[in-house]
Amino acid sequence: MNSAFAALDWAVFIAYFLVLTVTSVLLSRMQVKSTRDYFVGGNSVPMFAVAVSVLATSQSAATFLGGPEYSYSKDLTFIGFYLSAFIAVWFVAKVLIPRFYEIEAVTVYELLEKRYGTAAKKQAGVMFLVGRLFASGARLYIGALAISMILFLDIEPLHVLLSVLILMLGALAYVYFGGVKSVIFSDIIQAVTYIGAGIAVLVYLYTALDTDLGTMINTLKGAEKLKVLDWSMSGGFSIWALMGGWLLLNIAAYGLDQDMTQRALSCKSTKEAQRSLMMSIYLTIPVALLFLAIGLLLYLFYHHSELSGISTEVVQKFDGEKITIFMYYILHEMPEGMRGLVTVGAVAAALSSSNSVLGAMASVAIEDIYKPWKKAKGESDEIHFVSAGRAAVLLFAAALSAMAMLSYYWQQSTELPLLNFALGVMAFAYAGLLGVYGAALFTKRGNAATVPLAFILGFTTVLLLQPYILGESVGEFIGWKIGFAWQLLTGTLVAFGVMISGKEKTV
Repeated sequence: MNSAFAALDWAVFIAYFLVLTVTSVLLSRMQVKSTRDYFVGGNSVPMFAVAVSVLATSQSAATFLGGPEYSYSKDLTFIGFYLSAFIAVWFVAKVLIPRFYEIEAVTVYELLEKRYGTAAKKQAGVMFLVGRLFASGARLYIGALAISMILFLDIEPLHVLLSVLILMLGALAYVYFGGVKSVIFSDIIQAVTYIGAGIAVLVYLYTALDTDLGTMINTLKGAEKLKVLDWSMSGGFSIWALMGGWLLLNIAAYGLDQDMTQRALSCKSTKEAQRSLMMSIYLTIPVALLFLAIGLLLYLFYHHSELSGISTEVVQKFDGEKITIFMYYILHEMPEGMRGLVTVGAVAAALSSSNSVLGAMASVAIEDIYKPWKKAKGESDEIHFVSAGRAAVLLFAAALSAMAMLSYYWQQSTELPLLNFALGVMAFAYAGLLGVYGAALFTKRGNAATVPLAFILGFTTVLLLQPYILGESVGEFIGWKIGFAWQLLTGTLVAFGVMISGKEKTV
């Protein structure tokens, strides 16, 4: 394994954080006079900035390291997830965005208030907050773990905590003062950083392989690594799963999750919001291909010694923890300077998802839960609600940091698949949200009583179908492995069934 950070690595790392410091100071000077300014930028954010921010928010340290892992160990069928996302984004832009702008929404859950009452909005908000606490706390842990491995060459509790604090303080520097507008413009910096790091790695790996492009392609073809579409019924990213559960997942992520949709709600008009979402997916697909290409080159690097001159056995472990092939490469092969660049790329990917989730959770907590309660008591001062929003940002920063450290100790002390559960909790919440919104948009059925029941049963259905609960026994019974896409589809259908079983009752 290479030694710890060299002088050039530290120089790159410090230069990146100097950029973060300067830009956070400049962006914090933005005028914020109301919660609409703080949470949706006063509907004045340029379309292209929103598109890049949505791209950055959709990425994380998990995708930065996980994309190469998928193509290294399997093939290119993961790109189908983003083709499914393209269809989902088109649906969100055409169907949901006009509805949100029609009611001048600050959060996506205000649409349920119009249909089923204030309680439905609050219940959706709570579902989002619980899911995001687990999911984003676990993502923060993954990012911190990677940074601790690279910076300190260990995963001791103190170093993991320091890595969590690096990410959370970086996120707070943007979101606390300037709100979502500051976050959106900072996301441009993060996107340029991690995409630039990815391109640098791709070029370096390509030049490290002693052969031409044609030979690389033929070698990959021979190993069946260039497969793009999976027509089987059991594949995780099969065509059928992509048009079913994964499509629903993407609709929920881009249209029903405040973390992503908050950016689109900050545009000047419905048309600009629609264009920003479509542009974001146009940008996301080539970025996904970039990191999948890195995985293919890593496959050639480690499995074809005649091309790389490397014949050592690859053991993807670090202090007993399984690590991705990209992380293994960073720790064992990355030269001085490049390691620093890739580290700031991982930090940028983690920051772009961390700062956005703080703003999203605060907006839901204040707009959907706190503000209605205070207004009922006669409080209407917008500056008070802005201050409350900033306090909520600090509260959720502490909560996510605590969840990240809980993830660390949980994983260190138990065999339970914490990360699989924690990263999937948001999707568990999606099942209920999809069922409720489906009924609200496309039927006249459902009422205030069926909404909480749909949320609970949708969540519970997906949970029960997990392999560590009932999933394996159910799968054996029907002779078919129940993949995550099918779990989400089943949960959504259950939630939708609950909604349409209720009599029509609108507000």
